[in-house]
Amino acid sequence: MDHLFVYATLRSPFTNRYARLLAERATLLGRARIQGKLYDLGPYPGMLLSGDPEDWVIGEIYRLHDPAETLAILDDYEGAPYTRVAAQVRAEFAETVDVWVYTYNLPVTEAQRILSGDYLDRLGTAPAY
Repeated sequence: MDHLFVYATLRSPFTNRYARLLAERATLLGRARIQGKLYDLGPYPGMLLSGDPEDWVIGEIYRLHDPAETLAILDDYEGAPYTRVAAQVRAEFAETVDVWVYTYNLPVTEAQRILSGDYLDRLGTAPAY
């Protein structure tokens, strides 16, 4: 699979080292959303997949130029609290797309939830689309 869904600091408005790496090693295809719940973990968020049709997390889809190499780098960046899993997203440009996405593995509380499902809303950052 060569598509990656990102919902936090790897999104295109960010300029950190790994967001730049992703921009260099992939093509941004557009906005998308995934059934999930987003949580504020302090310096970054975490997402849990959800079966509830009311729960959505907003992000972007990238097509990876070299999936194996790029995902290996991003797996190290995301670290042990996250697991890369296969999922489906609803994209602006297609009904559904199979993607990789990083989900959070540690306990969260409902008080940490970002109800809008969009990390940029939490930061007050307007997306540069």
